[in-house]
Amino acid sequence: MKDLVDVHYPNARKITLVMDNLNTHRMSCLYEAFDPAEARRIVEKIEVVHTPKHGSWLNMAECELSVLEKQCLSDRVDNEATLRERVRIWNDDRNNRSKKIDWQFETADARIKLRRLYPQIKLE
Repeated sequence: MKDLVDVHYPNARKITLVMDNLNTHRMSCLYEAFDPAEARRIVEKIEVVHTPKHGSWLNMAECELSVLEKQCLSDRVDNEATLRERVRIWNDDRNNRSKKIDWQFETADARIKLRRLYPQIKLE
């Protein structure tokens, strides 16, 4: 964060930082890394925007990167120019077909598929 504020965007009045809702993503960690005045200076320059917990753009980006890897990058690429051209062609095709993500994982399905993550009620 300090590098973001001081090196990459030193003249910015406010930096909007988009983060997913991972429980470790908290600005208070800056107070553990820096003295209070320095942490406060950094925190005041950053505006945090959290993505939705389910179906966020971050999930969509991860899905698209997975598709890109499977459809376009499965074999070795010799140089950056070839890589860029492959990705450009794949991206143009993907956008022309207007591929969408169809979120079908409902809470009821999650309770079955991820039952090990849900608390167990033990009756005695």
